[in-house]
Amino acid sequence: MSTLLHVFPTFEVGGSQMRMTTIANHFGPRWRHLILALDGRTACAQRLKPDLEVELLTPPAARRKMLRDLAPTRLITYNWGAMDWAMANWPGLVPHLHVEDGFGPDEAAGQLKRRVLTRRLVLRRSVVLLPSQNLYNIARTIWRLPARCLRHVPNGIDYDRFARHDQDDLPDGPPIIGTVAALRAEKNIARLVDAFARVVARRPARLVIVGDGPERQALTDRVHALGVADLVIFTGACPNPERLLPSFTVFALSSDTEQMPISLLEAMAAGLPVAATQVGDVRAMLPGANPVVPKSTESLAEALLSLLNDPAHAKAVGRANAGHVRRHYDQAQMFAAWGKLLGP
Repeated sequence: MSTLLHVFPTFEVGGSQMRMTTIANHFGPRWRHLILALDGRTACAQRLKPDLEVELLTPPAARRKMLRDLAPTRLITYNWGAMDWAMANWPGLVPHLHVEDGFGPDEAAGQLKRRVLTRRLVLRRSVVLLPSQNLYNIARTIWRLPARCLRHVPNGIDYDRFARHDQDDLPDGPPIIGTVAALRAEKNIARLVDAFARVVARRPARLVIVGDGPERQALTDRVHALGVADLVIFTGACPNPERLLPSFTVFALSSDTEQMPISLLEAMAAGLPVAATQVGDVRAMLPGANPVVPKSTESLAEALLSLLNDPAHAKAVGRANAGHVRRHYDQAQMFAAWGKLLGP
């Protein structure tokens, strides 16, 4: 059995972590998984099937020694936060796959020169997997990595899971603007809260925020300061968002930086129209009738209002989104590509 050493900055619930658990669960006993969360947080491990061979590791003092001692079949590093492990492996103690899903708030506005140069030098001997076309273009033109290193593998989801109609009903009332996101700075849920306050100044609506994270208290304070606390529901982390999505009227994405958000694919599969900020591959992922707008409160508020004020149009957009996901983002394609990369 091959052994995969996964190095994550954190193994808290997030897009890259959930994709890894989905792939591991799909392939079952094909691989043994060693998971190293550099911050020691491993909540996403609860989503792995109990029959998998998994070991959660403690960060060592000596990276190269651990690589030699463990001798994994493949080292897999995730995002910039794990780049030290890519460097420790250089120039190739074990075969290396680096997965880049996007950037934190420190690179939301542009690439940092030191990081660009590090990626350019360290990853030239590795295979680099990129889920978005935007990231692929960055890797070629800014990091200047050779095409032979790069693999563009779009994210995929279980369409049937999100298209089904089992649900946990939210309270009856006005239409619901909903989002599913880790409550971190780069998701800029504060922008969505501010846009929602503008929306409810013009028409009835509610806001449901599914997720948890370090911004939770600041967002709670913000909805109180804006006088909309009675109209906002924080659900906390939810392992089954497909049960809440059918109660939404519109899905909102307010991030400062994304590449190929899985939450967006899930909302589309659930038949929801989307109002989103222009980040990463979001415009390419969505059929044209979904409003994709600049990263501003005013633009996002107007996009939400355009969908809420025309329910028939919004439902037609949602139906088109569901069909688009089914045709283009089926997880079987993702499984095939990952299976080929990770080997037997």
